[in-house]
Amino acid sequence: MIVGFKPSEQVIDTLRKNFKAGTRVELVRMDDPLAPPIGSRGTVRGVDDIGNILVSWDNGSRLNVIYGEDSCRVV
Repeated sequence: MIVGFKPSEQVIDTLRKNFKAGTRVELVRMDDPLAPPIGSRGTVRGVDDIGNILVSWDNGSRLNVIYGEDSCRVV
């Protein structure tokens, strides 16, 4: 991802429709040494203004899924 990159409002709106608060997700990819294990599940808290998906992972982590870097899927 390019530093300072912000997705379009259309992309953010789509993310907010697909990842509403309360949606359950599973981690597919996260490039962070503190990331929960791939396959971890969590509950979406929302999507912020730069497209990050805010997740409360079942293991207690609260690392965000960063748009364009990380990946999760709805379960």
